[in-house]
Amino acid sequence: MEEKQIKDKDVKILAVVGMSGSGKSVVVDHLTGLGYPKVYFGGMILKEMRNRGIEITPDNEKQFREMIRETEGKDWVVLQVVNEVKNLINAGQKRIVLDGLYTWTEYKILKKEFPGQISVVAVVVDKFLRHKRVAKRPERPFNTEEIQERDRSEIENLEKGGPIAIADYYLLNNSSIEELEIRVDDVLKKIEF
Repeated sequence: MEEKQIKDKDVKILAVVGMSGSGKSVVVDHLTGLGYPKVYFGGMILKEMRNRGIEITPDNEKQFREMIRETEGKDWVVLQVVNEVKNLINAGQKRIVLDGLYTWTEYKILKKEFPGQISVVAVVVDKFLRHKRVAKRPERPFNTEEIQERDRSEIENLEKGGPIAIADYYLLNNSSIEELEIRVDDVLKKIEF
């Protein structure tokens, strides 16, 4: 990227990663509830789908997500995110939450654009429990076959495993929302977020 990097040492960016149904949204909701602004990776996809007049459904979203990365480059989503983060920093924000970092390519670009400012937190949960939760969630529930296909697609087509594997912190989400929020708060203290 040709724009200059923003190297304000007081800026901290927390990227939340995890497989579908791991509890990323719970973590992000907790953080935004504490007043931190978020930049939603999936929002870049949804915004572009709306711009192109594409109906937003789980199937269309999956196909579009993969298509945009093939046609515009694996870095398309993250470049939109980088611009939003820079806008927030220029507006005076010092703490920013990234919701939905997916790919290894995205991770590398963020580390380059915001050196020393990014911490990655992976939300993990036992697979059987994650699949059970996804099946019961009110928004975009998946049956076992659908969630297995989504897992495969995210790992094989979107390089989702890399950012999870290289995360700075891991939050085990096999218990209650309250327990998860306590773990989030502990990480915030560790990184002085």
